[in-house]
Amino acid sequence: MDIVTAHDRPNTVAEAIEIQETLRGLVDRGDRCPQEIVTVTGLDVAYDEERGLIAAAAVTLEASGFRVVEKRTVVSGISFPYEPGLFAFRELPPLLDALRALEHTPDLLVCDGHGLAHPRRFGLACHVGVVTGLPAIGVGKTRFIGEHDEPGRERGARTPLVDDGEVVGAVVRTQDGVKPVYVSVGHKISLDNACRQVLRLCPAFRQPETTRLADRLCRDALKESL
Repeated sequence: MDIVTAHDRPNTVAEAIEIQETLRGLVDRGDRCPQEIVTVTGLDVAYDEERGLIAAAAVTLEASGFRVVEKRTVVSGISFPYEPGLFAFRELPPLLDALRALEHTPDLLVCDGHGLAHPRRFGLACHVGVVTGLPAIGVGKTRFIGEHDEPGRERGARTPLVDDGEVVGAVVRTQDGVKPVYVSVGHKISLDNACRQVLRLCPAFRQPETTRLADRLCRDALKESL
């Protein structure tokens, strides 16, 4: 997989913020993904802070039936400090290495994290979408920014996630009575479509199948690195 928007790795927090401020203008909030999404790649990372390691996983599934098409993991050293709002600079290097190793380019990327639901409107899903040029969605387990009402308790219920007067995502109930997830646009997809795709990827569990498998893969990769 090619990287279409490369940038230098930042050495400081100020440089990282400057990169976000520069690249956020490239985020496309329109629907540019294929009408029929055939393959979806889930992205996730796991940390071993004691050893200073991060494991990244990219797993591609068929959108119908969730058959695994291919999967890749990368374990590397953590190259950026812990800074809220700048997690992408820790996670993106190994995630991009895992994506580069894929033989097939997916129709959609699903990140365990946020997209526009970010203080600078440039979370991990936006960052990975812009640098790869692919449609991307952020699906967070917890709220990072914004306020919202509680969605209904039935599957598919949703309510806007609003920050500083702007709708930056949606709070979506993926299964009856379970905690909702936080869906936000990353790149080249509308919020309505992002919510539809997330529900499609959550037939039985709270989190998308892509995230569940990527989470397991990166954790296993860390264990194997021991």
